[in-house]
Amino acid sequence: MSKRLLPPARDSPTKRARSQPRRRRPSDQTSIDSFFKSPSSVVNTASAEPLFPASPSQPRPSQAPILNGKATAPAIIDVDLSSDPEDVQEIPAVIECSTSGPAKPVAVDNSPPQYPTLSVEPTSFVFDTCVWPTTTRAPYSFLAHALCTLSGTRSRIVILNTLTNALRTIVRYDPPSLLPSLYLLSNSFVPQYVQLELGLGPSVISKAIQHVSGITPMALKRLYNQTGDPGDVAFLAKCSIRTLVPHAPLTIQGIYDALLDIAHVKGKGAVSRKQGMVEKLLVAAKGEEIRYLVRTFSQHIRVGATRTSVLTALARALVLTPTATAANSESDSSYTAHTELIAQVRRAIETSSKKGEDKFKAHLLEKFTTAEALLKKVFVQHPNYNDIIAAILETGLDGLAERVPLTVGIPLQPALGSPMRSLDDVYERIGSQPFTAEFKYDGQRVQIHAVKVGDGKHSVNLFSRHLEDMTEKYPDVVYLVHHFFATSQEMSSFIVDAEIVAIDISGDSLKSFQELSNRHRKDVRLHEIKVSVCVYAFDLMYLNGQSLLKKPFRSRRELLRTYFSAVRPDQTGAARFDHVESCESEEGRGAIEEFWSRAVDSRCEGLMIKLLDHGEVLEATRPKTDTSRKQSLPATYEPGKITPENISLVEAKKDYVAGLGDTLDVVPIGAWHGNGRKAQWWSPVLLAIRDTSSDMFVAVCKCMSGFSDSFYRSMKDRYSEDSENCSKLPLWGDVEAGGYSPSVYFRPHEVWEIRGADVTLSPVSVAAKGLVSENRGLSLRFPRFVRIREDKSVEDASSTEFLAGMYREQQGRGMVQGSTDGGQLVDPALTDAELDDDCEEVELD
Repeated sequence: MSKRLLPPARDSPTKRARSQPRRRRPSDQTSIDSFFKSPSSVVNTASAEPLFPASPSQPRPSQAPILNGKATAPAIIDVDLSSDPEDVQEIPAVIECSTSGPAKPVAVDNSPPQYPTLSVEPTSFVFDTCVWPTTTRAPYSFLAHALCTLSGTRSRIVILNTLTNALRTIVRYDPPSLLPSLYLLSNSFVPQYVQLELGLGPSVISKAIQHVSGITPMALKRLYNQTGDPGDVAFLAKCSIRTLVPHAPLTIQGIYDALLDIAHVKGKGAVSRKQGMVEKLLVAAKGEEIRYLVRTFSQHIRVGATRTSVLTALARALVLTPTATAANSESDSSYTAHTELIAQVRRAIETSSKKGEDKFKAHLLEKFTTAEALLKKVFVQHPNYNDIIAAILETGLDGLAERVPLTVGIPLQPALGSPMRSLDDVYERIGSQPFTAEFKYDGQRVQIHAVKVGDGKHSVNLFSRHLEDMTEKYPDVVYLVHHFFATSQEMSSFIVDAEIVAIDISGDSLKSFQELSNRHRKDVRLHEIKVSVCVYAFDLMYLNGQSLLKKPFRSRRELLRTYFSAVRPDQTGAARFDHVESCESEEGRGAIEEFWSRAVDSRCEGLMIKLLDHGEVLEATRPKTDTSRKQSLPATYEPGKITPENISLVEAKKDYVAGLGDTLDVVPIGAWHGNGRKAQWWSPVLLAIRDTSSDMFVAVCKCMSGFSDSFYRSMKDRYSEDSENCSKLPLWGDVEAGGYSPSVYFRPHEVWEIRGADVTLSPVSVAAKGLVSENRGLSLRFPRFVRIREDKSVEDASSTEFLAGMYREQQGRGMVQGSTDGGQLVDPALTDAELDDDCEEVELD
């Protein structure tokens, strides 16, 4: 533990005089005042230079105190545990307590270890010797070094290089640390579907920082107002505290194990025990370890390492540096780049040999692409790093798909459709290929996993679209599954894709998603259910031990209808089962259009268009001539894909269809303070869409219409200025505000659906910039809030490509006559009173 000189006890003057003389308050408080100033103004008294020099690319402090590339010893500052910010004392030295004599100053080396630059081209990254003692496990400081590099850049190339080189080093020198490294880089510690949380609230983390650093609550709040990030606060609060004895270096495996231990602490006194565990880790942490340890506790490490980036980097690391087992047993593996190939690429780059560089890099790129495709395919079907890394460390990448297959009880990423805005678009893209149109119900998507475990028992798990386990929420659906097993002896296991929809039992009519969301989420009992549901099944991915993902949809649907019949159990409260209502393209376009009209008039969101069989069409981007290439249209189940090329599954929502008002799924990333009646709320709100090429959320428009007063109040609660979801500083690196300058920035974590008049060119927005115009982005005119999409994650937000497609279609129809959006929100034809009325019309769904 840290040894610090505490202030004298606040007893009577007489008692204080007897115990020890009162220390004179220093008249010069420069060192104390500097501690509470902004990070950029903190000065090393020895050199009179900023400890945290300002950087255009890194406005907040992201490094330990460094001057001219060398670590400097921070000034020793003591902040007494006092509620009075002026009642502070200065400590002249760090004191070591001894039982055999007086206290003596000691010098403990707290400088972080030096690591090589990780952002270089992976083929040029040389690590002939381990960067940490080979007798120890991989230190957490190395991972913190990688995280620090990641947080200082938005370049996708630099991010991939950094992740690749960091993982290569760990694979080479400490393979067992690969699994915890992936979890820590992914801002998690268990698979997404496992219900285990750290349970560390902001108050626990704040108290731990106070106890370890000795900083007062008021000073802590002042630091938070300056930085807006708990990790930065902890770094600044503890960087001036020296320990008396060196602590053993924190290891990646040790941090991961500690997180698991914290998450498993339950029962009476759990909060205090968790705080104690956090304090022990903070005491041992040094340098950047402090910052990223606290951010990990907060479950927000603020780096651009998305799941796709981590998987891509892992694949490249294993190609360049295979595991020891794979290197020995699979020297001829198609996934391994031999040392000579890596050297050839490096020499070609160093000598600027364009011909050699292209030749060798193409060969290496081919291996990268093959390995990345394999890892992503395995992960979307089996999103569990524990199983994947165990198989990789055992035998490498070869045969990974067979060793980590689709498994009952482990959810796979759901197949997603590409939005379409008219049936004309559907026929244009699919052509004459047979397809089916299905109702897209307004409910909650569910994966039903079930398997017989013997003795008449069954294991049942229900997973949401985001892979969250919601088995406890739907005991009526679990009862339905048991009914299927009881009535069918031929069925031993299955995975069904379906939609849970609220229904009115008396009239067999559908209810809204809002009514479904009113059900309790935990400890639901069958006889207490008030909102009845029906399970509408639309796909079958697994049956009796066999994966069906590669079978065409026609075959999967036939098996679904054969093994699962419509059911209405007699048990009170039990869920019903039925198949989605559908219409075949063979019935003619007139039948499809009539079916579409029924969907628009019902409580459905639209249609899902699915190819029945594998087919081919001419590429849309090439002239339809005899020499045009054909594009394959597989009717397989494609987990996790939502790309324009994936047209075997098409989402034709009624809000997307021309003439009914286009909608976008957007992410709120900022806001301004309201005026007049809305002064206490956020209005307008800055909205963003996804740029798939950079993994960023790019601002598209401001919105101030469609909100009710109740929604404004709930939004102010979710995005209060003292919460982790709101900051005056742009803390989140995956957000690009473009020409907008909001008063506050929001953490991107929820999806809203909005509707607009049309899409226009904008000199302010950066959304889709370069797709339709070289110097202008796209924006939405007169955007209006529709509802919160609780069923979608931010990864499901509309893409810049989709927005560009909307604009091109409008231009083709002549809906936009060269108009541009200059950032105006208000229709000049509307008065202020009409605008206020307009904002009060729509209640939150």
